[in-house]
Amino acid sequence: MMPAPQSMTDQQTPADDATDPSRDQSFLEAARRAKLARIIELGHDPWGTRFDDRQLIGEIRARTNEILYRKADGANITLPSLETEEERAAFRPWLAEQGAGEIVGPQVRAAGRIILSRDKGKLLFIDIRDMTGQVQLFIGRDQVGDSWDLAQCFDLGDIIGVDGTLRRTKTGELSIFADRLHILTKSIETPPEKHSGLQDAELRTRQRYLDLTYNEGVLDRFLDRTRIVSSIRKTLGDRGFVEVEGPTLHTIAGGAAARPFTTHHNTLDLDLFMRIALELHLKRLLVGGVERVYELGRVYRNEGISPKHNPEFTMLEVYQAYGDYRSMMDLTEECICEAIHAINESRDSSRELRENAEGGNSVSRNSQLATRNYQLSWAGKTVDFKPPFKRATYAELFKQHAGVDPTDSAAVAALAKKLGIETAGRHPDVIKNDVFEEKVEDALEGPIFVIDYPASICPLTKRKASDPTVAERFELFIGGMEIANAYTELNDPDLQEELFRSQLAGMSEEDSMAKMDTDFIRALRHGMPPAGGLGIGIDRLVMLLTGTQSIRDVILFPVLRPEK
Repeated sequence: MMPAPQSMTDQQTPADDATDPSRDQSFLEAARRAKLARIIELGHDPWGTRFDDRQLIGEIRARTNEILYRKADGANITLPSLETEEERAAFRPWLAEQGAGEIVGPQVRAAGRIILSRDKGKLLFIDIRDMTGQVQLFIGRDQVGDSWDLAQCFDLGDIIGVDGTLRRTKTGELSIFADRLHILTKSIETPPEKHSGLQDAELRTRQRYLDLTYNEGVLDRFLDRTRIVSSIRKTLGDRGFVEVEGPTLHTIAGGAAARPFTTHHNTLDLDLFMRIALELHLKRLLVGGVERVYELGRVYRNEGISPKHNPEFTMLEVYQAYGDYRSMMDLTEECICEAIHAINESRDSSRELRENAEGGNSVSRNSQLATRNYQLSWAGKTVDFKPPFKRATYAELFKQHAGVDPTDSAAVAALAKKLGIETAGRHPDVIKNDVFEEKVEDALEGPIFVIDYPASICPLTKRKASDPTVAERFELFIGGMEIANAYTELNDPDLQEELFRSQLAGMSEEDSMAKMDTDFIRALRHGMPPAGGLGIGIDRLVMLLTGTQSIRDVILFPVLRPEK
């Protein structure tokens, strides 16, 4: 995690008065534009140019072991640990004990955005940040020569480059002692005030560029999202799955129960739907011989917005020939556990994690999964993701949390009426599932696989051989939130056609997956191998693994109302 911007004291003032909200914004912009003109006058391009051989700040900070104390006789002494405030406080006395000499370190070249500036007369302390970390620049007027005039034109938010030496100050602060400065981009807009700026959730989302730059932890969260997605792709790739890209525009809104967005192709004079699921095209590929296939992409549902819902979201769908829903449980566990390991590894570079990541020991993959730490915080509670996850049937959980026998339709209907759920003219399983959503789902802290759903509400799922009223389907719940949904896929073309044609009483067209797709039926008639299929909501998974309470905070640019 990169450090947060330091608080500004009387001795830590920004290069302009950007922290005073009462200042007129046009005046502040004029001051910045005057500095821009001065930069041009000094012979510099205020919008920068190519900056070769730049090192990431995280890489620079990792070179602290190259900083030494060189005594007057040429002997090099390793510096003491300077990780804590107490150790840094003892550094100046330690230096005095070493006698004549100087602190030396490697030459480095960095670039980043100015997030803090402290003017000490002939000295200027500037903190810059890039996507890997933050570091202090020690800028002395005598040391930087002609660059000093350029430094007087710097403001908070500017992007600058520096050549210098990585050393420690006498107080132990890791710093780049500047030899030369470069302006790479001048910021015309005043950044938000540290303590009162960008507190509004919608403003943070609308101006995500500022949210990423100035709010603590935001950039780290989105980098973790990238690590999670990369880890999932690696896990699937290691298991022989092929990634494909299916069509975004569909002629039938199938594969899920949702209201689609509609559009129209002018040349073909054809009404089309933005896809609500990835499923049916991936199953066509199973028919075509792509036996392990997945897609990770955006889907679109014209429905409500909530902390758990966004109309545009990212879905992973995976299909494995010759598997079933139990195969998908194992795969789900591995994808999630490896993703947790990926984000933990980015925060912890201990030898054990490096050895596990590199496969540098003889411990089996399953043993590694079982011995790693998988405890994460979610909504104030600790969630343990250590595999295997708990498994319980839909019927068991219904009876436990709803308090009635799910096979007793009259009792279920009576409970539904108490909950304000409509029952007249509706299929018993539709009523039962509404009760399940109302009474059971929020109670599932998990991770827990809810298995064996009523077959009537699962038209794309294979029935259990021992009980055709039950579908081989699971949903994974964590923190009361559905994260994954999987089936043993139905590959009987005649039954699939029958189910597409039937719609349960009381279920609206938007809530039903019973939408006829004649080409898909034709594909099944050519023979689709028995298979397991899995869908994971990536945004919700990222919420859980990063401890984030709103889906809008894990999507870079969620849907917003027009700006007023």
